Amino acid sequence: MSWSGFGRGLGGIAVAMLVGAGGAEVAATPLTPFRYEAQAQRHCPHDQVVWLDFRKGIYYGKGQKRYGQGFDGSFVCLREARDSSYRRSLLGLR
Repeated sequence: MSWSGFGRGLGGIAVAMLVGAGGAEVAATPLTPFRYEAQAQRHCPHDQVVWLDFRKGIYYGKGQKRYGQGFDGSFVCLREARDSSYRRSLLGLR
């Protein structure tokens, strides 16, 4: 096999890898932030509403001290926050 034929063979492998990788994508739930808790609860009536601090990348539950506080946050559905790889805060848990 010549080097020119070798390059074409690798190109075919690369294309096959790219095509195969497209089917393995995982679709994340889109994050829908709300200014008010009631809006978030209407958006996800069967889920818990949490306060998401975008700057810290964590969320707070309703019983936690920082729930609903701060300028860099928003109310979101718990499932959406988890699916978007945000983690829960352990501060203020009772």
